[in-house]
Amino acid sequence: MLTLATTSPGVPEIFASLQGEGPSAGRPSTFVRLSRCNLACVWCDTAYTWHFTGDARPHRGGATFERAPNQIALAESEVAAAIMALGGDRLVITGGEPLLQGNAIARMLTSVRGHHVEIETNGTVGPPAALDARVDQYNVSPKLAHSGNLAALALVPERLVAWAADPRAFFKFVVAEPDDLAQVLSLQAEYAIPASRLFVMPEGTTSTALRNRSRWLGEACMAHGLRLSDRLHIHLYGDTRGT
Repeated sequence: MLTLATTSPGVPEIFASLQGEGPSAGRPSTFVRLSRCNLACVWCDTAYTWHFTGDARPHRGGATFERAPNQIALAESEVAAAIMALGGDRLVITGGEPLLQGNAIARMLTSVRGHHVEIETNGTVGPPAALDARVDQYNVSPKLAHSGNLAALALVPERLVAWAADPRAFFKFVVAEPDDLAQVLSLQAEYAIPASRLFVMPEGTTSTALRNRSRWLGEACMAHGLRLSDRLHIHLYGDTRGT
């Protein structure tokens, strides 16, 4: 079984859209959003995947979500059938933290054919071998201090070393303030992350916030030879589920 987020009660968040972030931005893709996360980012824009009623971890929105209407369990075969029904040739598995369900994803992918497979991960969990063999691209987004997570939980040295060594892994750091960029540069140096696989992305869930941060962040990318990622889906659809 796979545990998914929902777009509305009882409806799994499996949808077709344009990839909005990172190296595949602008590409038509099928998305599967899984539920549950081992981290708790205070600015998370998919808090409905983990910030359920009774969870005392802080989130700046303050809202918690009832688990039953926001989470659904489906057989791997059902998820695979929904993916194939949407057509396309690119699959993005996101969350939450998908690799918490790595073995179930691997079983699901045995029934998915002809897709370039991307996994979006916070970088703290390694993929099981059966899944790793099917993945074409990892979009790794380690969480910086401003996320509110303890570094001991969010920045796992052995995982960062492994991702930096994997040419399929592209790093995407969420940046809100200049101090965040300083931490990115420190991590890049410490773990020898190639600049060609390192994106910085402004934090924000509105076009205005993204543009304001992109202005100075773009200049910083020029200065340090980094890559800038926008959040295309926010400009197109707003901060909404299933987009």
